Amino acid sequence: MEQILKYFPNLSETQIQQFQDLEVLYKDWNAKINVISRKDIDELYEKHVLHSLAIAKIQQFNPDSTVMDVGTGGGFPGIPLAILFPETQFYLIDVIAKKIKVVNEVATGIGLKNVKAEQKRAHTVNEKFDFIVSRAVTNMPDFVEWVKGKTKKHNGHADRNNGILYLKGGDLTEELQDFPEAIQYDIADFFSEEFFETKKVVYLPM
Repeated sequence: MEQILKYFPNLSETQIQQFQDLEVLYKDWNAKINVISRKDIDELYEKHVLHSLAIAKIQQFNPDSTVMDVGTGGGFPGIPLAILFPETQFYLIDVIAKKIKVVNEVATGIGLKNVKAEQKRAHTVNEKFDFIVSRAVTNMPDFVEWVKGKTKKHNGHADRNNGILYLKGGDLTEELQDFPEAIQYDIADFFSEEFFETKKVVYLPM
């Protein structure tokens, strides 16, 4: 939790409480339904919560904007971002029902009112969003194919065009060769922990 406050010192009391409550809820639910690896659950704040919040160092979501988290798993990056941006609406989807159950239980448990979670594949979603976020669910060409046509036209809800914000690690040169407009941001520029040395946020306008 200290790591979160180190990089996000201006949280409200409600947000601090919500972030603190994540640990108990995830440990409890992970014991019943394994959504986070056993070794990672002890490093929940660094490897999951803070990693998710790297997106916020690239993009501040405005009130009334909408964000879809594709392949959310146990709720990352969607739930930490929903805590940080309580007036932004988040739609979290995953194909695995038990993961969505955990997401809904955690969101309810910490009192998040701006999260909707459903078992769904991205191509079956009929709505459009300002931004689409995800954490390394597949390679970028396949991901772009999944979410094609799911972004709204830019409407001034953000300081950059609507598009994808994707958490990925390693050398992405080959993966992004068909997307010259993609911008890579090194998470190590924002967070000093060793875990983030090779991690990136990729922004792809749509």
